[in-house]
Order: sequence, then C-alpha cells, then structure tokens
Amino acid sequence: MNKKTKSFTSAIATTLALTLFMPSVNVSAESINHLKDKQQELNQKTSELNSDIQKKSTKINNNQSKMDGIMEQISKLDKKILKTDKEITVALEKIDHTTSEINDLKTSIADLEKKINERDDLLQDRARAIQENGGSVGYVDVLLKAESFTDFIDRISAVNTLLEADRLIIQEQSNDKKKLEEQKVTLDEKLHKQEIDRDKLTSLRRTLDAKKKDKDQLIDKLEAEQSNLKSEKKLLEKEYSEAINISKEVEKDIAKEQERLAKVARQQAEAAAKSSNVTTVSNEGETGDIPEVASGTWTKPTNGTLTSGFGWRNIGFGPEFHYGVDLANKQGTPIVAAADGVVFRASPLSTYGNVIMITHSINGHTFTTVYAHLSGYKSTVGQSVKKGQVIGYMGQTGRAYGSHLHFEIHTTAWKGQSVGAINPLRYISL
Repeated sequence: MNKKTKSFTSAIATTLALTLFMPSVNVSAESINHLKDKQQELNQKTSELNSDIQKKSTKINNNQSKMDGIMEQISKLDKKILKTDKEITVALEKIDHTTSEINDLKTSIADLEKKINERDDLLQDRARAIQENGGSVGYVDVLLKAESFTDFIDRISAVNTLLEADRLIIQEQSNDKKKLEEQKVTLDEKLHKQEIDRDKLTSLRRTLDAKKKDKDQLIDKLEAEQSNLKSEKKLLEKEYSEAINISKEVEKDIAKEQERLAKVARQQAEAAAKSSNVTTVSNEGETGDIPEVASGTWTKPTNGTLTSGFGWRNIGFGPEFHYGVDLANKQGTPIVAAADGVVFRASPLSTYGNVIMITHSINGHTFTTVYAHLSGYKSTVGQSVKKGQVIGYMGQTGRAYGSHLHFEIHTTAWKGQSVGAINPLRYISL
C-alpha cells in the first residue's frame, strides 16, 4: 500500500473516530459528502492496485511461457546436435578405417614394387646370359654332353626345371604387375573417398557449430527472459539452497589444492594434445544406462530427464537461483565425467549430499564440474579421469526430492557455488 493509500485510510479512520466518540460534534452533509468522496477515491486506488497486480501476474506468466517455449526449442536443437555429433563420429570412424586401408595398400604396393624390381634384375641377368651364349641358353649342348642315358634323363629333368622356373618367374612378374596396377587404382579410389569423407566431416562440423551458435542465442534469450522475470517479481538474489558455507581456513586449503590439481590437469591436457593416440574409455563391468560419449571436449554426464534448468525457480521455498541443471533417472544410474580432468573432491558436502568435483584444463583455462546427490562413488580424490568414464552413481542424498543428478559447470576453479557458474547447456547437449 502506497503513502497516498495510507493517508486515505487514515483520513477515513479519523473521521469515523470523531463520528463515534465525539457525539457533541455535528457532522454536516458537506463533511459526509467529503468523506464519501475520499472513500470513492480510496476504492478507485484499490481497484487500480488490484489491476496492476493482475497485469504483473499475467506478465510473469507470459515470461514463464516464453521460457518454456525457448526450453522446448533448445531441446529440439539438442536432438539435432546429438544427431550431427553421431554423424561426425561415424565420419571420423570412416576416415580412420580408410586411412588404415590406405596405409595397408601403401605397404603392399611398396612390397610389390620391391619384388618386381628384384625380378627385373633377375630377368635382366637371364637375358644377359642368353645373349652371351649366342642367343641361346645352351640347353641342347647341356643335353648332348650327357655321359649316359640316365645322365641324359637327369639333364632333361634339370633343363625342364629351369625352364619351369623361368616360366614361373615371368608369370609371377606379370601377376604382380597386374596386382600393382589394381592396388594403385584402389589406392586412388580410397584417397578420393577419404577426401569426400573429410569434406563431409568439415560440413558436419560447420553444421554443428551453427546449431551450437543457435543454441547459445536461445540460451541468451532464455536468460534475458529470466532476468525480466526476476525484475518483474522484484526478486533479491540469494544463495541457492545448495549453497555451501565454508570457513576462511577451509577456503584457503581448497584454493591451494584446486591450484595444484589444476596444474596436474593442465599438464595432462598438454600431454594429450601432443599425443596422436585416441584414448578409448573403458567402462568394463558397468551394466547401467551409460550415456553415449559425444565427440569434442564435453559430453553429457548422465542419461535422464531434465527436471530443472539453470536460473530462477520456485520449488515451494520461495524463489531461488538454481546454479546447475537436474537430470532425473532411477537410483544407481551411472554418472560419467563430462570432460577429461582430475577429481578434486569425492565426499559428502552439506545439502549437495555425496558430491564429486572435477578440475579440468581446457585450452589452458581451468573449469570445474560438480556432480551432486550421488548414491555412490567410482572415483577418488586425485584420480585422473577421461571424458565418458564412470565416476559415480545417481541417488538422492543431501537435499534431493527423488533420484537425480544436480550438475554444474564453473568457468573457474571452485570458489563456491555462485562463482563462475554457467548454464551447462552451453557446453553439453541433453
């Protein structure tokens, strides 16, 4: 109620009090009319106030509808991104397979060329021997020099063996030359196919980048609407219910350890960048619903339904800011590392319940990911983990209503929940 409204109410109360408790005072018709005017004015103001409240509520609902619509568009884009990501993975596998075939063909061609060159040398030696013997190898002379019939038969056998050897050499030479030409044609075809696959991969990556850009624009729009919602509701930002109160001494210890692990993560990232070997994550023995690993730097941390996004929300405790996303699934669903990194924390922490925090070094920049409400761990502090590696299992420990993963991405080392928190949908597709 504003100051004018309060003054109108005060005026009415004063006038009524004078009417009730000062009977000796005669209230004139003019005073009554004035009072009626004041009452009518007050009613008008009250009506306007109710109308404003209704308009604000409608505007808030419209904002919420816009956000729901944007989230639906983001969800559709995520599906397209995941589809394109799978196509990129297939294209990469094709290129790797073709590269392997090309390398095998090149090795085979080199071996054939070596054999052909060696036979060419041998055949040239045979040709020189024939030339030195007057154009004949001298097989007749060999036969005529036989000392007996048995010796004659042996010489015929030897001559036939030599002739057959010559014939085989010439036949093998012809076959290998034919095979060499065929393999060279196949090699050209493989190289052409690889070029087509590389062009397709480039196109797919452009498409993926465009879709991610569209998604980022939608997230910007979503956050702008959330900002409007915050303004309309006149919310005062406060720490989300997951907020952790940490003493100054513990903060110093955390910062020191985080700095050390960030250095380890950076060294590992640099070593991985220098290595040409592709590391395949092994989750042997896992039988749960493990998410498919996306290409690129990031992958989604689990399979599940998005039940709460990043930003302002109201779950019965009044408006609060949600610094991550919630993905719901059954208890025990595997949780995987969203990117390569080093486990920074793996223990219970306040309303997070069982939580894992991982320090990442990406292009020289430190990130932190948070995985909360876990039912159990499959990683330990200081352990190096790869993108897509199972690190724990979904649960509902801490402040959690139903089995789900609360997942956060911070663009800084861990300095508390609100520092560096960014919408995870900017990096992962659900």
